[in-house]
Amino acid sequence: MSSGKYDDRGNKDLSLGNARGMGTATPVKQGGKSFPSTGGPFLAGENMTGGYGAGPDILHDCTIAVDRGEIAVIVGPNGAGKSTGMKAVFGMLNLRQGHVKLDGEDITQLSPQDRVAKGMGFVPQTSNIFTSMTVQENLEMGAFIRTDDIRPTMEQIYDLFPILRDKRNQAAGELSGGQRQQVAVGRALMTKPKVLMLDEPTAGVSPIVMDELFDRIIEVARTGIPILMVEQNARQALEIADKGYVLVQGRNAFTGTGQELLADPDVRKSFLGG
Repeated sequence: MSSGKYDDRGNKDLSLGNARGMGTATPVKQGGKSFPSTGGPFLAGENMTGGYGAGPDILHDCTIAVDRGEIAVIVGPNGAGKSTGMKAVFGMLNLRQGHVKLDGEDITQLSPQDRVAKGMGFVPQTSNIFTSMTVQENLEMGAFIRTDDIRPTMEQIYDLFPILRDKRNQAAGELSGGQRQQVAVGRALMTKPKVLMLDEPTAGVSPIVMDELFDRIIEVARTGIPILMVEQNARQALEIADKGYVLVQGRNAFTGTGQELLADPDVRKSFLGG
């Protein structure tokens, strides 16, 4: 990554993450089994082929991954399968081929609930907050699988997103778009995840708010949590990315570091406006 405002992100404070697992937490729903799987990136969806239900395949031999200490972004044109790839990694569609591996385990058969218990935090693009609940109640809901004291984590999230502390007693549905996204990310962090997955976190917000959200995402990365992110704002996302994946029609078209993809003439011409 080039020098600049996003340098020196590596951690330092692992307290928001949970490198040792989820303790005695019980998943909402049991489903499937996991298997030992040594080697490879911390989180990887490998050679994934699949779609929704009995419909046609949307992903075709697609691979996306993120390692410890990284921000990895998935970019590409509309309809490229970016969000589908993210959902496949989270277990929201059945894979006809391929595997998903997390922290030394093959979790392909696990339900999304069991993947959360294994340490995956997922923030969907829409419907990602409880609008009638207060900010603090939303954060408390994020800790539903925990049995320990959640107050220290909540304080860390308020330190990360100071505006949420100010508005903690306000209904989340009354917040701005950028503030709602902070609530959604904060709620995911309340699980003390091993990895954080964000689906279009800057969708529908102004450029100023987008920059602020990216700054906060980098702050999360500084806590030691690897981040896998789908983004429409490709150029800005690649600027903060350690690794980038360009998908086209559900297939890997280009893969490299964020700076490599930004410098690639084919990527620039086809996906970044020249």
